[in-house]
Amino acid sequence: MKRKELLIIIPAYNEGQNIRRVLTELARLDMASEADILVINDSSTDSTNWIVKDMGYPMISQLFNMGYGCALQTGYKWAVRRKYEYIIQMDGDGQHDPCNIPVLYQRLKEPDADGLCPDIVLGARFREGSSDFPVSLPKKIVYAMFRFMIRVITGNQVSDPTTGLQGLSRKAFLYYSKYNHFDDKYPDANMIIQMMLTKFRVVEVPTVMHARTAGKSMHSGLKPFWYMLRVIYSVIIILFRVKVLRQDEGIGLRSADKI
Repeated sequence: MKRKELLIIIPAYNEGQNIRRVLTELARLDMASEADILVINDSSTDSTNWIVKDMGYPMISQLFNMGYGCALQTGYKWAVRRKYEYIIQMDGDGQHDPCNIPVLYQRLKEPDADGLCPDIVLGARFREGSSDFPVSLPKKIVYAMFRFMIRVITGNQVSDPTTGLQGLSRKAFLYYSKYNHFDDKYPDANMIIQMMLTKFRVVEVPTVMHARTAGKSMHSGLKPFWYMLRVIYSVIIILFRVKVLRQDEGIGLRSADKI
């Protein structure tokens, strides 16, 4: 059997009301014929663990709740060790429609005018061609702030700076898998800024997304404002590390075997 080059990773924390629907939709679209699927259970206290086991999908269960970013990094390390070429990450809450996976996968393999493929493909909710997506006022403020930060710091325009739906090349997830290269809690605009400053190629594609219908978002209530402060602090550290200490400057221009 031909070895698959694509791994779909799904971090999940207390998504018992959603994860069966997500995995059922992946099965309906026959994604397992093109990609391996891995659920990272971040020490859920509900039925997430049992549902994934019942459906027969591979799963890594964290012993402790370590956060969204740590769950993703666990998936990156898994992919590095098993020599996958690409990752597509999607949330377990049902917001990321699996129909986006072929779009991101194809874009990851499309070279630009210089013959270079993207390192990161962001699945965007707010580009022309994206589906309508409702956003609360606190989140609109956060998104506007992050867009401004990315534009000022990197000179690039990003319409959806907090999207969790992303495609990654091996070079990108290899870099992310290493110590101190990935935020363990809120890897959003801060990671986009980091990757752009270190010269990884980042692009966006319009996608189809849905509002959460069950369960609790990690950005509910007033949490977006605390989350914004945490990300801003992370960006300051990244700027100091890359611009002042010159760590990893231009590393995105190297080949994967030199990272």
